[in-house]
Amino acid sequence: MRGAAAGGVVERNRLWRRLCDAVAASPDPLPTPVVVVDLDAFDANAADLARRVTEANGANGTAAGPEGKRPIRVASKSLRVPDLISRALATPGFAGVLAYTLAEALWLVDHDVSDDVVVAYPSVDRGALARLAASPAALAAVTVMVDCPEQLALLPQPTVGSRLRVAIDVDAGLRIAGAHLGPKRSPLHTAEAIGELAGLILARPELALVGVMTYEGQVAGLADDVPGQRGRSAVVRRVKGLSVRQLGPRRAEIAAELDRLLAQAGEPPLEFFNAGGSGSLETSSADPVVTEVTAGSGLLVPSLFDHYRSFAPRPAAYFGLPVTRRPGPGMVTVHGGGLVASGPAGSDRLPTPWAPAGLALLPMEGAGEVQTPLVGEAADRLSVGDLVWFRHAKSGEPFEHTPTAWLVRGEALVGSATTYRGHGLAF
Repeated sequence: MRGAAAGGVVERNRLWRRLCDAVAASPDPLPTPVVVVDLDAFDANAADLARRVTEANGANGTAAGPEGKRPIRVASKSLRVPDLISRALATPGFAGVLAYTLAEALWLVDHDVSDDVVVAYPSVDRGALARLAASPAALAAVTVMVDCPEQLALLPQPTVGSRLRVAIDVDAGLRIAGAHLGPKRSPLHTAEAIGELAGLILARPELALVGVMTYEGQVAGLADDVPGQRGRSAVVRRVKGLSVRQLGPRRAEIAAELDRLLAQAGEPPLEFFNAGGSGSLETSSADPVVTEVTAGSGLLVPSLFDHYRSFAPRPAAYFGLPVTRRPGPGMVTVHGGGLVASGPAGSDRLPTPWAPAGLALLPMEGAGEVQTPLVGEAADRLSVGDLVWFRHAKSGEPFEHTPTAWLVRGEALVGSATTYRGHGLAF
């Protein structure tokens, strides 16, 4: 089934009964929102992500890393639950974490979640940088990201004798007809500009240039087979194709320039060249320069990751809200609901009432912080106290609103996992 697997009416109603029964079997009532992770779906998604990389490598005859494999680095921003990060890392084909703050990276190392953590975004957190500089374990495990001299100037001299690991973030957007399509991240686009920053890194003996990251968000993060949007989907696929063709030669040029500079400085070659995301594993893995890829959203599958041509994952994360009111026929009100995703304001950033099937948000009210009215034919079958299960638009973000992710396997509640919030952390 393409797009959101198990997205039919029958499947969604069965999901509603399964999740409700699992939660109801808890010896103690669970507070809402009840955030659950379906371990069967999570594990199936992890295995499928690894399969996609393996098949892409085989189909294109490319090789990178041990035994010709490209490991998948786990994007922690899309999980935010340490036990789920560890669960993904235990899947064959996964290795290392792509963290979203330096403070988070230090916590993951200190708590033995990973000894290979790349911080995906430049950090200006002076406190975290000082802790990094004073920790031999962190200096060996954590790689910080830079894309300009000002960020580089903030990197401290390590106080324990080890070098500080540095990677360069490279703009992977598509530049065409004077426009830039893709995430507005790094200002570095040409091999010449990247070489200039690399020279500044190599001029500081306390720093070690170990990697490069190129995130082609316009390929990895855009649905390209959306029902009712045939024209837009065709344009998105065209942009993806152009991006992949433009990126290949540019990555090769960047890699060659960095290899030359590293050899000239008597330094070892790059340890990694990172690329991609859940939606671009095939094309990213096919690039011979790329040594590892990244995935995170493809593990939990939020609604923004429905309707991709390249893969059909299974939604694995839901949050349940209780019905508290029945304002009239064909309408119920649930408590809470305002878990709106980051990004450009729009209906696609709202949570989706998913199970039971046949419910929708009201356009004039949307998802409210304290209450959310829902309309549809399923409303009259719900009673006060029943749960309605929602899908969030983006992966990871719902876990900022709860201390606990409840784990479901089959029809049973099998445990729980503490989120970053539950650990008292706010990264």
